[in-house]
Amino acid sequence: MNELLKGTQIVTLALNLPGPLATKRLVDLGASVIKVEPPEGDPFNTYCTDWYNAVNQGQQVTVVDLKSPDGLEELSNILASTQLLITAQRPAALERLGLGWESLHAQQPHLNHLAIVGYPAPNENHAGHDVTYQASRGLLSPPHMPKTLVADLAGAERAAFEGLALLTRTKAGHEGQRSLVALSDAADYMAQPYDYGLTNHGSLLSGVLPEYSLYQAKTGWVAIAALEPHFRKALTTQLELSSLSKDAVADKMQEKTAQEWEHWANQHDIPLVAVKSEIN
Repeated sequence: MNELLKGTQIVTLALNLPGPLATKRLVDLGASVIKVEPPEGDPFNTYCTDWYNAVNQGQQVTVVDLKSPDGLEELSNILASTQLLITAQRPAALERLGLGWESLHAQQPHLNHLAIVGYPAPNENHAGHDVTYQASRGLLSPPHMPKTLVADLAGAERAAFEGLALLTRTKAGHEGQRSLVALSDAADYMAQPYDYGLTNHGSLLSGVLPEYSLYQAKTGWVAIAALEPHFRKALTTQLELSSLSKDAVADKMQEKTAQEWEHWANQHDIPLVAVKSEIN
């Protein structure tokens, strides 16, 4: 285990996914983490127990009712020896619990607060989820739902980075500080290829290039990514084509199965793989 954060105590109130994923990064760096869950538990445990167990591995889970005076006192005692508090509740909810930044900083001036929210100020109390963040950035193709949680995963990585930055400032002797990570900002970050015209309809990486596209094979599909000139040349040569075109490549792909093409590509150092599907 990496021991960069050995001796550092972190408390997290963050439920569901982005918070625990970020915290896991800090656990992997040697931090000691206490995860505070409400009496009803973390809802993510009911959605996907296996993933819940994986992302919370290495964290000490304790049940505290923060809606009770005794629970808030228990949390306050824990925070007295804590360097970083991670939350994923909306700021208004934290204020109602007496855990707003001004109150926290007055009571625990040493404590850093990493707040994971849906949207940046002044919309930090707006409700949202990964699918709404992606939808607002043009990253969805209705009626299909996304196959991964882009904003949650990217937001978790950003939160881990910001948490590490806060802890670094503490080691440099600074008082506790607050950092806000908005998941919608993470969706914005992941939308850059689309914004700059690389992946939107008809653009360079949208499948219009014969060397960078999806093709149906004899069975299954393949993804070809021979974008660089040397890969494009190798693809053209090894397919025994005089020139590269979508139709010519599509006809060639019908000659073998997707798995056979992947084996062939590995032999010729060409970036081509069989597309994994849900039925594989």
